[in-house]
Amino acid sequence: MADDLFKALADPTRRTILDELTEKSGQTLFEICARLSMKHQLGISRQGVSQHLAVLEAAGLVETRREGRYKFHDLNTAPLRQIAERWPAPDTSGAEESTP
Repeated sequence: MADDLFKALADPTRRTILDELTEKSGQTLFEICARLSMKHQLGISRQGVSQHLAVLEAAGLVETRREGRYKFHDLNTAPLRQIAERWPAPDTSGAEESTP
């Protein structure tokens, strides 16, 4: 699970797709392609975006739902929380400060 997640996050285009889904969840492939092209000047084909979405979906970061003939893509941040919980930050509130 973690390997798929890190692989998905390693690519800058996939991170940009996640940024767009953060801004507006529930987008179709057409909407995502349009936003990548217009807002980020990414010249990527629909097939390329679809492949990136498949990687994000395999990692659990994107969930899809169908309504009629449309397929909507929604952001799922649960896998990111699981990674954050895996390596909790140490509690530094009671740590003694060393003096030089």
